[in-house]
Amino acid sequence: MNDTLPVTGLVRFKITLDPGVWIFDDRKVDLHTFFDENRIVVDELEEYTKAVASHFSREIQEGAAFPPTLKTEKKFEKQKILNGTFGILLKPFIENAEPTPDATTLLIETKSGPYSFPLEEAKTLILAFSKNGSPLNEDGPVHVLYNDGSNRLDPITNVQSFKIS
Repeated sequence: MNDTLPVTGLVRFKITLDPGVWIFDDRKVDLHTFFDENRIVVDELEEYTKAVASHFSREIQEGAAFPPTLKTEKKFEKQKILNGTFGILLKPFIENAEPTPDATTLLIETKSGPYSFPLEEAKTLILAFSKNGSPLNEDGPVHVLYNDGSNRLDPITNVQSFKIS
């Protein structure tokens, strides 16, 4: 089984996705909680600016202090990664490939046949790449999940490539 997935077709850049490195990506989402929590679309730059301003104000007033549990937090994060079930949104990869203006569809090629999605809907798909701390070796390297979680129990499996047309 090939663990990398090409993104080809009507794109400016043909790219290759490697799910093996996504465990280190900050954009990964915990699939145990992703579909159950209420998600609110936020402006990341605005949230970051507010957080930095708040932190700066606190340091000016109280002085810099490191949390006493920093080692504990890192250990917990390592355990979470080793045992977690994770996915990543497909949107940034589609945008990095830069579809041409006439591109309208994403075709997901699998061993059992193709799946077709309008390009805007495809940007909401999630690529599951890890289950209980292990890569999806049997029917992977990724499973395609709908953003609403409606196919959690029956995802699109055995993905071989993505073609934008």
